[in-house]
Amino acid sequence: MKVIPAIDLMEGQVVRLFKGDPKQKTVYSSNPVEVAKKWANDGADILHIVDLDATLGLGSNLELIKKMSNAVSIPVEIAGGLRTESVILDVVNSCQRVVVGTLAFKDKKLLQNLLHSLGPDRIVISVDHKDGDIVIHGWQDNTGVDLIDAINEFLDMGFTEFLLTNVSRDGTMMGPDLKFLEQACNLSGANVIASGGISNLEDVKDVRTKNPFGVILGKALYENKISIKEAKTIS
Repeated sequence: MKVIPAIDLMEGQVVRLFKGDPKQKTVYSSNPVEVAKKWANDGADILHIVDLDATLGLGSNLELIKKMSNAVSIPVEIAGGLRTESVILDVVNSCQRVVVGTLAFKDKKLLQNLLHSLGPDRIVISVDHKDGDIVIHGWQDNTGVDLIDAINEFLDMGFTEFLLTNVSRDGTMMGPDLKFLEQACNLSGANVIASGGISNLEDVKDVRTKNPFGVILGKALYENKISIKEAKTIS
């Protein structure tokens, strides 16, 4: 199981949001490049960098993200506001994987084109949900699409990589959503990254029992409730 720290960016700062609410923001650093280096040096397998400004239509941290990616030798996946082909093809030059959410549900034709261009290993489908219903546009819009139905459709299209977040848990440190994680991990061919709610080492152990591809560490990492080293001992 890969240990994957999240670095969420707003206005050039490293932040964490509570349940995705930009009004409930905690700033952890004004030097994202140094944060990226620190997590890489601490043993992270992959960095998960999220441009929250792009997600919410407030701006872009893309140039900063390129600097962060160039500063580390481990794989980087980039998420947030990747909704056009030109932006995605630009971003993918700076990282190993791109994470698409809204686009995946709004433009299946473009998604299929990206699959042919980049291959399944470089595209992660973000299946964000509120208790089983897919949400898009920075978690603001509920599509009414069932989570497992959605993953099965993407698997049929040829995709294999998924980022699973129950937004009701994200940034809360209330513990992971094991119910939907287990359902997703049981789908044949799905490599699932678990995200949201991790508060301590026991939560990571619980996630590990579902056999995901990886686990995202966010607020608990920044609040010193868990370390990458500890997480890796059970990964």
